[in-house]
Amino acid sequence: MNWKIFMIGMISLIAVITLSACGGTSDDEENQADTGNEETEMDIEMEDKGEKEEDADSHAHMDHSGSGDVPEGLEEAENPTFEVGSQATIQADHMAGMEGAEAEIVGAYDTTVYTVSYTPTTGEEPVENHKWVIHEEIAEAGSEPFVLGEEVILEADHMEGMEGATATIDSVEETTVYMVDFVTTTDGEEVRNHKWVTESELSGE
Repeated sequence: MNWKIFMIGMISLIAVITLSACGGTSDDEENQADTGNEETEMDIEMEDKGEKEEDADSHAHMDHSGSGDVPEGLEEAENPTFEVGSQATIQADHMAGMEGAEAEIVGAYDTTVYTVSYTPTTGEEPVENHKWVIHEEIAEAGSEPFVLGEEVILEADHMEGMEGATATIDSVEETTVYMVDFVTTTDGEEVRNHKWVTESELSGE
């Protein structure tokens, strides 16, 4: 009789241990799934941060301030949305401290504007989708705009190694471009005669 009781007790104990083990496996799987989700969210955040840093790095050698000189043949806009001397808020993030800065409009011009990819003549890493180069800053620019994928020679000198570089046209847009003065929101740097900001990258106060 005692032997039977002992056997029943052992079977019960084994069943309890087995159920506990199954429960533990389920919890572990849940924890791993939660951890996986957290890692995925972190990866996305890091990726977004990396893209912004990469964009900022691509403009690291940019001459933020300019002389105010414009290329020959560039025509002033007759009725710009933002008149010379007026104020506007910059919505572009070409460089650190630009987005959200209050700008004074120094010049407004009607032209064709391009984003371009090129390898600097200085041997630096290739620059992708640089904003912006205008039609009059490209060698042998005729009356017709360049087209997507076309190779051109840059005459702009916004950045080190840009002038004389071979570039590929990534986008084409006919619009009003503006030269602006502003103070960066990050370190208070005064930027004068910055080239260029497009009309869609400005908003009224």
